[in-house]
Amino acid sequence: MTERETINGVPVTEEQIAGWADEAEAGYDVEALKKRGRGRPGRGAEPSQVIALRLTTDEIAALDARAEREGKTRSEVIREALDAA
Repeated sequence: MTERETINGVPVTEEQIAGWADEAEAGYDVEALKKRGRGRPGRGAEPSQVIALRLTTDEIAALDARAEREGKTRSEVIREALDAA
């Protein structure tokens, strides 16, 4: 193993790898894994769709400035602008 193999900057040891292999060989509780959250929570009754939006650097800067000023995310600012239209 080389020293370059890390997780979050911490070197991975042979002991960790052996432990992970033992855990995998013993098997996982599939039902427990299924209970883990899947992505972001929904925004309503219907599934949301992700869309691509092209903006200039000036538009992005204005969007980011407004989001920072209002303590919101880019998406929140864009959704509010659409609601106001």
